[in-house]
Amino acid sequence: MATRRGSASWSAQAIVALMPVSVLLLQADYVQAATYTVGDSSGWTYNAVGWTRGKQFKAGDVLVFNYSPRSHNVVVVDNGGYTNCVTPARARTYTSGKDRITLSKGKHFFICNFPGHCESAMKIAVTAV
Repeated sequence: MATRRGSASWSAQAIVALMPVSVLLLQADYVQAATYTVGDSSGWTYNAVGWTRGKQFKAGDVLVFNYSPRSHNVVVVDNGGYTNCVTPARARTYTSGKDRITLSKGKHFFICNFPGHCESAMKIAVTAV
């Protein structure tokens, strides 16, 4: 019986030792996450719609929106809100001027809903894989 107990103890120790490794492997995609400043050095401003061209976004990547909160905001919208420059009811609105948004897998749409801003191409669509 002592052998069985020792064997069970060893198995439990092995499981406990492997748990941190498992957690690290599950988070491996997020370790390689990139941070993107929307609009680069210009920040979140007009004609941002083309800023995403040539970039490949992944789940876990962070978008940083830098802007003057007196002049702009960032609103998370759906495809219709993006296309028509309309803010849906209960849309998430960011107003800090230094917003950090972590992407999940899928399509994401962002606009500035100050009057005329979205219509002046102050919007981006991002797909994260």
